[in-house]
Amino acid sequence: MSQFKALLVSKREEGGQTAEIVELSDSDLMEGDVTVAVEWSTVNYKDGLAVTGKAPVVRRWPMVPGIDFAGRVESSTHPDWKAGDNVILNGWGVGETHWGGYGGKARVKGDWLVPLPDGMTSQQAMAIGTAGYTAMLCVMALEQHGLKPGAGDILVTGAAGGVGSVAVALLAGLGYRVLASTGRPQEADYLKSLGAADIIDRSELSGPGKPLAKERWAGAVDSVGSHTLANALAQTRYGGVVAACGLAQGMDLPASVAPFILRGVTLAGIDSVMAPQAKRREAWTRLARDLDHGKLAAITQTATLEDVPRLASEILAGQVRGRVTVKVG
Repeated sequence: MSQFKALLVSKREEGGQTAEIVELSDSDLMEGDVTVAVEWSTVNYKDGLAVTGKAPVVRRWPMVPGIDFAGRVESSTHPDWKAGDNVILNGWGVGETHWGGYGGKARVKGDWLVPLPDGMTSQQAMAIGTAGYTAMLCVMALEQHGLKPGAGDILVTGAAGGVGSVAVALLAGLGYRVLASTGRPQEADYLKSLGAADIIDRSELSGPGKPLAKERWAGAVDSVGSHTLANALAQTRYGGVVAACGLAQGMDLPASVAPFILRGVTLAGIDSVMAPQAKRREAWTRLARDLDHGKLAAITQTATLEDVPRLASEILAGQVRGRVTVKVG
């Protein structure tokens, strides 16, 4: 029975948790109808929480974290998949309640997988990862609520992070004028290289604000939450749309109903974990078509499983720019 390397997170008897590289075998894998030889994974904000234990993301112990992976089907009893198929997985509780992408193999439900788009490599898929897939879901939500290029500026908060970087590149590539909000002024040139037209300092949005403020943008993609999301809503133009997908600043929303009942603003919630298959496939098809893969490569760094614990701490501290791909298999 083949052995493979994995990052395993375990609880300590005295409290806290450990994260260590171990050797596992096929018999250790969890139940599922498809076994995938994992080639690449990535590091998302949620992965940082899981590996460090800063939030109770892991709900089954021990756990192989990693909410994303891309690889090749090794064996399958699921009707949609056969050995040799190239697949992607995002979410579905993988890396939280089901062993995930930080191992050389994963056994999962075939219903959780989507095909790797034509012309995209497994590494490119993980350079996108849940962060980029979530950004695409946000863009789709703005479009579905009627926002088109030319409607006005689109704000992207947490713009130097994974979701933000891909959102800036996607929106700019589609013809929108993008305002990038970041707390890292040194990243201004980086964000403009992705297509941002202007940079907003995070401090303009991160403190308590007015229930309703001057109209500044037609829509927004927010991965931050808390006061930032409240201020983004308060400054959205009449009939605008804000897609909310994250909580880097906090889970609270200290806002009022004023933007909704006085300006007809829409707050669109974006869930990437349990999104239905049709929406997932559409998002990945759009990412293959609409995302500039040259820009994607420019915002991506490559790491190993051994690097993940360090990167987990760094991403929570806001020290990771863009995307990280993790070579697994």
